[in-house]
Amino acid sequence: MTHVNSSPVTVLGLGSMGQALAGAFLDAGHPTTVWNRSADKGEQLVARGAVRAASAEEAVRAGDLVVVCLVDYDASDKVLTPLADALAGRVLINLSSDIPLRAREAAAWAKGHSLDYLDGAVMVPVGVVGTARALVFYAGERAVYDKCESALKALGEPATFLGEDHGLAAAYDMAMLDFFYGAMGGLVHAFALARAEGIDGAALAPYLNTIAGFLPAIVERTGTDVHSRVYEGSGANLAMMTASVDHILHTAKGRGLDTGQLVAIKAAADRAIAAGHGPDSWSSIVEVLDER
Repeated sequence: MTHVNSSPVTVLGLGSMGQALAGAFLDAGHPTTVWNRSADKGEQLVARGAVRAASAEEAVRAGDLVVVCLVDYDASDKVLTPLADALAGRVLINLSSDIPLRAREAAAWAKGHSLDYLDGAVMVPVGVVGTARALVFYAGERAVYDKCESALKALGEPATFLGEDHGLAAAYDMAMLDFFYGAMGGLVHAFALARAEGIDGAALAPYLNTIAGFLPAIVERTGTDVHSRVYEGSGANLAMMTASVDHILHTAKGRGLDTGQLVAIKAAADRAIAAGHGPDSWSSIVEVLDER
């Protein structure tokens, strides 16, 4: 993507993702200043025209838009706390990964210093940043987002604004990664079970892709069920599906495999059945997941 936009941008943090973000801004024509705590990163960016700042404050003062991308909010707090004065008059966007509570705390700090602040989350691998397939979430004051929307499209179009609660980007991030890592855990366990039964992983993979092909429709239906709290289970009810989980659990136990994830799944399903959701859809488990 190419954007004719000359607003100067600063990127703080040059891990793999930070470098991808800075590279996308450069590709879009933004004068880009970069800084990293250790000065041995970013040589390729400098070769492409980025300016390496000698300090974080120097980097901040060079940009109208300041993007920070560090390992977590402990790291970003250490960098940003001394820079409140330098950040005045600029838009600060934190794309570090952390929990919604930390995002809201960072927003409160920014508000206390009268700073324009957005929180965000990058939902794609580094190789996708800057392409039309890149999904990047932003949350905070709409007026602040509107100031920098054009520049943010350099990272991915559309630049997805979620709302004015600064914790929303992190909340979406956590929910999506919850699904991803749960699915990845199930995927690896499926291959382990297959291997224990003498099945080659390459032979199983095409059939697992058949199941993966069903997921978009399942995701859409589950979202509707959870929103409406109507769990119609005539096609495949929870009691029937939990019996299948029990069969998998016993197969895995018989082969000496770790069953932690399966035990947790079955325990949640059993609680939902005990609460009267046996005839309902699998989605009804959501009603017993809040343990407060």
